[in-house]
Amino acid sequence: MSAAVPTQSSVLIPHSFAFNGVVRFTKVGTTYLLTTLVIGFAALNTGNNALYIGFTFLLGSLMLSGLASKGGLKHLEVEISGVDEAWAGQPAHGRLRIHNRSKIWNVRDIVIVSDELAQPVLIPLLMRKSESFFDVEFLFQRRGRVELKKLDFYTRYPFGFFLKKRRLRVSSEVIVFPRLLDERVSRERFRLVSGEQVPAGRAGAGTEVHSFREYVRGDSLRHVHWKKSASLGRWIMKQTELEAARAVHVVVDPYKPRGVEDDVFEEMISEATTLVWDAVRRGLDVLLSMPRVTLRASEAQSAEPLFRALALIEPSHEQVEQMVDRNSAVFSLAAGRSPSAEERDHGQQQTANGQRVQP
Repeated sequence: MSAAVPTQSSVLIPHSFAFNGVVRFTKVGTTYLLTTLVIGFAALNTGNNALYIGFTFLLGSLMLSGLASKGGLKHLEVEISGVDEAWAGQPAHGRLRIHNRSKIWNVRDIVIVSDELAQPVLIPLLMRKSESFFDVEFLFQRRGRVELKKLDFYTRYPFGFFLKKRRLRVSSEVIVFPRLLDERVSRERFRLVSGEQVPAGRAGAGTEVHSFREYVRGDSLRHVHWKKSASLGRWIMKQTELEAARAVHVVVDPYKPRGVEDDVFEEMISEATTLVWDAVRRGLDVLLSMPRVTLRASEAQSAEPLFRALALIEPSHEQVEQMVDRNSAVFSLAAGRSPSAEERDHGQQQTANGQRVQP
């Protein structure tokens, strides 16, 4: 088994060389073909044996080039062995496993192109009957479930007369997390206002009820508010002052009024994701509420399920009732329009820990 490190360069390998089809003559190949035809025509008219030999050699090299490029690509197998945590608009590292099953052909200078790759990938050499691994970068533009189905392989091997193409099928699935807002914009919109932290005036779990929230797997039944749970028909948890002081409650309403553009909905999901990401980075506990599900992230629990849920959430044209506390950060398009720039500058929401964020 051999391994190689691919050379990646968007300058040396522009996307413009890609084409639809199977084979295309290069400039060198076109010149070579015209020269071959001229020598062949001269050989037929003069009957010169030297010209016949030259014509035969040129024609044989042309055929060998076509057979070698076709034979080399024909026996390649590719598999995406893994993609790291993927965020929309940010490069994600992945790995390709390429197996050259050919018993004859070594293949050189292979270029791999795909809409999901951040840039074309150049592989200098694939030895026959070998398996190689290559680190690549993927770039996904939209959140959600992305299926990787194809990779286009190009090569000019062996003489550069033809640019040969073969589309290899792959089967891989990636969950792409929503796009994070620019860090500068994130600090401006979601900065925590100093002095708004709710003080916990005593140690322990606290006794004063600060707010209520949906039940999350792992919650202790000792914190169930039985009266409110009985009235609503589902378990409702009570939060004490100390818990509320270190928790952020984010509510995402997937309701999308008719006439609202998809980009507006995606912007809302990005804003909610940025707030969750910023809160997790600050070491706060985060509760994410969506219809029929509430998820938690803390020091002991990873935030990946929250980002995964935000990645997979789909817009709904029917409103669903959700429990919203007075200090929850609510992201909703229920008003049927996108907030204006002036409203974003002056409007404010509150998170469950009593801190303010600017949307």
